[in-house]
Amino acid sequence: MSEAERTIDTPEDSPQVAETPGDAVREDDAKPGEEPASEEGAATREDEPAGPRGPRRVGVLAVVAGLAYLLDLATKIWVVEYLENPDPNRSIDVIGEWLRFEAVRNPGAAFGFGETLTVILTCIAATVVVVIIRLARKLHSAPWAVALGLLLGGALGNLTDRLLRYPGVFEGHVVDFIAPKHFAVFNLADSAIVCGGILIVLLSFRGLDPDGTVHRD
Repeated sequence: MSEAERTIDTPEDSPQVAETPGDAVREDDAKPGEEPASEEGAATREDEPAGPRGPRRVGVLAVVAGLAYLLDLATKIWVVEYLENPDPNRSIDVIGEWLRFEAVRNPGAAFGFGETLTVILTCIAATVVVVIIRLARKLHSAPWAVALGLLLGGALGNLTDRLLRYPGVFEGHVVDFIAPKHFAVFNLADSAIVCGGILIVLLSFRGLDPDGTVHRD
């Protein structure tokens, strides 16, 4: 009798049955061609730059370049007509002796550098124009469009002088007129090129690409 009671009575706190081999396989084994998710992989996916965002910004580039070019062209026409032709030595005091307008023909680059490299500088300006136009096809960032528009407008402004002004094609002298005290004489095209270059440096430091992608690193 005692033997039968021991057989029938089972303890309530019996150990739990281990998981079946099938369960272990379903839990641990990944499907073919599938990698298990990990925190490192998730972090990597988050750090990857997103694709191009928004529409192309060719219109912004064209408007900024057009404004920069037209302003430069208009001011140079004014300088030639009202400063250079009546009297080559004429100048206008804008802020006393600290800022004056005076006509200066510059055979070199911006701010009077490279006066003996007129033909080379002309070729460089033409190359810059072509590169920016080609880059416009992949332009999806408005800030980059503004920066490249300033570069394009300034390059076209000075390139027009190189091609059309005295002494001849590819050797024309650029019209400069903004003369701060203790500084080189320059024009609006030079200012547009410098501003565009500074903006490009800032955008690069922020990790923004011309196609609109942002690098978080």
